[in-house]
Amino acid sequence: MNYLIESKIELKGSQKKVWELISTPGILESVHPFCKENKVLLWKENNEKKDLLVYLNGLEYYREFKKWDAPYGFELKIGKKEGKKSKVVWKIKKNGGHSELKITVFPYRSSKIPKIFYFWVHYFYIRPKLKNYLSSVLNGINWYLDNKIKVKKNQFGSHPWFT
Repeated sequence: MNYLIESKIELKGSQKKVWELISTPGILESVHPFCKENKVLLWKENNEKKDLLVYLNGLEYYREFKKWDAPYGFELKIGKKEGKKSKVVWKIKKNGGHSELKITVFPYRSSKIPKIFYFWVHYFYIRPKLKNYLSSVLNGINWYLDNKIKVKKNQFGSHPWFT
């Protein structure tokens, strides 16, 4: 069974402008409403890229970029340093004079949830919380593109997992 979760937003900026923003090292500190710190660990032009996302509540997630497809998007793995990782795909698509940014998450399955209950927990708890999270991140990107002002902490509402 496929448990992917995705969210997308229509942005006023061109595909190139959106790409330039989301591919900037450390950009999450300006666009992510639940980000306390976005520390670059390794950022080579056409090679490895790794960073650390520290959430408002102190939770640390490491991001390791697996595919870098300028100016269309990227694919990464995210999770705790020694823990399971989720796959995340960011895609930018031209849409007339605008662009569409879509984030798709393929969450890892937690071993803390018995397999027999996972479907229900996923659809009634994990999925809605993750969609809310993705919506806040996309709204933060939209806000920054429109206003050139750093997003405030919890600007689009708080989140129980990260604040």
